[in-house]
Amino acid sequence: MLIAKERMNTRTLVKTSVLSVLAFLIMYLEMPLWFTPPFLKVDLSDIPALIGAFSLGPIAGVVIELLKNILNLAIEGTTTGAVGELANFFVGSIFVFVAGVIYQKKKTFQMAILGMLAATVAMTVAASVLNYYFLIPFYAKLFGAPVEAFVDMGAKVNKFVTDYRSFILFGIVPFNLLKGIMVSVITIPLYKRVSPILHK
Repeated sequence: MLIAKERMNTRTLVKTSVLSVLAFLIMYLEMPLWFTPPFLKVDLSDIPALIGAFSLGPIAGVVIELLKNILNLAIEGTTTGAVGELANFFVGSIFVFVAGVIYQKKKTFQMAILGMLAATVAMTVAASVLNYYFLIPFYAKLFGAPVEAFVDMGAKVNKFVTDYRSFILFGIVPFNLLKGIMVSVITIPLYKRVSPILHK
């Protein structure tokens, strides 16, 4: 009994580690969006974390989010004073945790879709609040730049951005909604293929 449990824990650890490395590698594939400033780019590294949350549980998804960002800091370093990595961890963790918790209640296709929809909304709300009250002000203070500088960058590519609040509303909100949708749409067919392997 104890040996079987240890084997299960070891397998879970190995699977979590593999998914974390995959997530870290995917972080290098960043895509700029037409309505956001250059420092806001979409990466799809939440896909392995979401798959992990579905197959191994929501906590595993959060661990994958943590490990991928630690790997990114250790290997690539940071150009944002670790603010970008912190934001990636917080927002990504909320996304995969919410989706994982809902899916674990009843493991059906419908619950997976519901989980990803709820997670996208939760991530968008959390990202908006975190950026408005903490992340952007902290980043601005860290580098000695006014918050208005971010607004100006947003206004150059998005005509709806006129002040700090509109930057959040028309920049951060659609950015995270689109990211959540992209990650969810790609995860659906991928999870069906890799799920049998992860559940062995």
